[in-house]
Amino acid sequence: MIRKLPAAGLIVAALGLAGCSQEKTEVKDIIRPVKVVEIAQAHDTRQLSYSGSVRARTEMNLGFRVNGKITERLVDIGQRVVPGDVLARIDATDYQLSVKSAEANLNAAERQVETADLARHRAEQLFSKNFAPKSQLDQATLSYDQAVATRDSARSSLDQAKNQVGYTDLKADRNGIVTAVAADVGQVVGTGTPVVTVAVDGEKEVLIAVPEMEIAEFKPGKIVKAAFWSDSALALDGKVREVAGSADQQSRTFAVRVSLPNDARVLLGMTANIEASATNERQLVSIPLSALAQKDSQPIVWTVDRGADTVHARPVKVAEFAADGVRVAEGLKPGDVVVAAGTQFMTENLKVKLAGDTALQSASAEDDSGNTRQLR
Repeated sequence: MIRKLPAAGLIVAALGLAGCSQEKTEVKDIIRPVKVVEIAQAHDTRQLSYSGSVRARTEMNLGFRVNGKITERLVDIGQRVVPGDVLARIDATDYQLSVKSAEANLNAAERQVETADLARHRAEQLFSKNFAPKSQLDQATLSYDQAVATRDSARSSLDQAKNQVGYTDLKADRNGIVTAVAADVGQVVGTGTPVVTVAVDGEKEVLIAVPEMEIAEFKPGKIVKAAFWSDSALALDGKVREVAGSADQQSRTFAVRVSLPNDARVLLGMTANIEASATNERQLVSIPLSALAQKDSQPIVWTVDRGADTVHARPVKVAEFAADGVRVAEGLKPGDVVVAAGTQFMTENLKVKLAGDTALQSASAEDDSGNTRQLR
């Protein structure tokens, strides 16, 4: 049996269907606001920055030229010295005794020369009167020559002994400042053992440690910028003077020395920041990690078509992950607008609205590679 619906029921049912249809249409027309980044023009160069300390170009590790026990240390760290200043002394007793022994040997040798000279003159007189053979004169002459050689050797030994007494005083031979003391009173040191370190006045430099992946960017003669933590207004042009030929065994970094121009404001031990430009071998685009999505096991990003205000999936090739985002090697170019957040809600040709002002105010580049600008 078929029941007929009243006319009022049909009208209500029709209005209900129309309402559903209209509701579906409104859902389809919803425009989702999105946060985006715009890909900026990649720079051809990048900036390298390394911190180091200011030090003298020449640092002398001074030690005694003889061994002995240190009896005096006359300088402290930070004290200025000039040529001739005594820095330390060792016990000179044994060396003074050597001088006395050498003086006695020299006196004996001189007396031996006098004796040999008398014998030679006597032999010459006898030979001239045919009272002695020529062999006797020759023997006397040889004895005299030998005595003279022995005297000369004794004189040299005396000079050497006196020099060693002088070496018991450790003296500065250039203007500078004491930066380290490696031995103190009472310590027995060997010949050449460093006792005092003196930084020589004159040219200063900054010592930095450069990792092996960037060492090719530092060549002797390269111009760099030097800034100093103690004075933000102090900036100098430096020049790479020396690059280590091998890496440090522990840190695996290369020591690079940067010469600085003469400036009274630069003091030893100050912390300096060395900045150098390097060529970008790869033009990598940097995007936020939240902008990266995946489709069919392929990394993608969602780009915005500004004309149609729709989003489209675009495959990309990821080069590396960094602390501040993702480096993309292929798939993006300057001017592309990429969805930076909410990629899980994106679908192909989805209508979107850029969050923020209609003019799309753009921010500055976010890192040294200058590859992204955020739009708000």
